[in-house]
Amino acid sequence: MSVTKSAPRDLVKRFAAKREGRGLGWRRETFTLERPEARAKAREWFERFPKAAYMTEIEFWRELDDGRIEFTIRRLPSAD
Repeated sequence: MSVTKSAPRDLVKRFAAKREGRGLGWRRETFTLERPEARAKAREWFERFPKAAYMTEIEFWRELDDGRIEFTIRRLPSAD
């Protein structure tokens, strides 16, 4: 049985591919909506991509000066 060693450049390529979405990395989408629309969009994502299967979560959110909500939802593409 032989063991193959990975060169550092191979590891870099593999990590870069994951970061670009070709691997099993997180899928993120950012929205800026009025509060009622933001809630509806979050509900839509959690219904479409249940937390148990996709590990869906609100990664970041903030209220802007104009009252709109900016938020980023992330999920794993595990069940796509």
